[in-house]
This record gives sequence, C-alpha cells and structure tokens, in this order.
Amino acid sequence: MSQTKAALRERAKEARFLLSPSQIAEYSSNITERLLDILDGFATVMVYAAKAPEVETAGLIADLNRRGVQVVVPIIERETHTLRLSYLPDPSLLIPSTFNVPEPVGHELPARPEDVEVVILPMLAFDAEGNRLGYGAGYYDRFLCRYPHPQKIGIAFSCQQAESIPTDQNDVKMDWIVTEKGTNRPNGSDT
Repeated sequence: MSQTKAALRERAKEARFLLSPSQIAEYSSNITERLLDILDGFATVMVYAAKAPEVETAGLIADLNRRGVQVVVPIIERETHTLRLSYLPDPSLLIPSTFNVPEPVGHELPARPEDVEVVILPMLAFDAEGNRLGYGAGYYDRFLCRYPHPQKIGIAFSCQQAESIPTDQNDVKMDWIVTEKGTNRPNGSDT
C-alpha cells in the first residue's frame, strides 16, 4: 500500500507543479470563496498556513479575521510528531519554520484543540469518498484521531484528485472536499 501511496503522492505533486502561479492564485481565490460560505457561523477555525505550491490560505485567514472568527494555526512538533495550536490574529506574524511551513514563531497564543470547530487541511491527493493523502508524516491524522470533534474540510486543486486513495485505520476521512471546481460532502451532496 505504501508504494501505491507514494505513486499517488508523486502524481499529485506533478499535476500541481504544472499549475502556473496565476492559476494557483485564481483557483485559491475560488476555493476561499467556497470555504467562506461553508464557514459562515463558526467561531473558531483551524487553518493551515500554506507554503507554495499548496492552495493559498493567506486570503482566507485575513477574511476570517475580518469576520471576527478566531483563527487557529497548527505548529509542527517535529520531535513528538504532533501539532501544537496557536491563535493567529495577525497573519504578518507567520514566518517559515519546520518543513518551511509558515508558523507564528515567537508570537504564539496557545489555543485549546477542544475549542476548534472546523479544521481546514491541506491535501496532496484525495478521492470522491473523502479520503485524503497528506505528505506522509501523519501529523493531521494523529491530531484528528485524538480530537475527532471538529468538522474536517480538505482543500486541494481538482488536478490532485485520484480515483481511489488506499486507507488504513489511522487515516481520517474528510467531511468536506473543496476544490476550485466545487464542494463535495462525501456523506452528503455535491455543490
């Protein structure tokens, strides 16, 4: 199974690599608009801070802050393979950190995982059933197994969709999949 996952990761990376910076910006903007509709009414939302060439989240974070939503970002704990959470009232505090992921290093405002209502996750690949393939370290899966209560929204570009993602007992399904082309609720309806 790991060879299949590795092949799917490579295919998704190659597909994403073919997107131009202007396509990434346009598609990310479309994804942000769809997310803002879904997130209406939530008070505390965890959003990953994107690194190129992922779906950009800076605009989403800024829009949520303007709406008065408490934005939480994950901080990678490399030694323990876990995520620590921090509120992010000001996106300018983000600087590249572990794995070059933007984090509020030196400006952390600790957040409780129990307060998070929704988690926005990056997906390297995904399928229509809500299965997500990340980068392989399992940070989000471990976090979501420990704190299963939030809604889980995976975001990616449509070119990263696979026919099927192999899963095991540690993989956590998404409640929503959002791409530039639309939204999919694997246990609900597409829009």
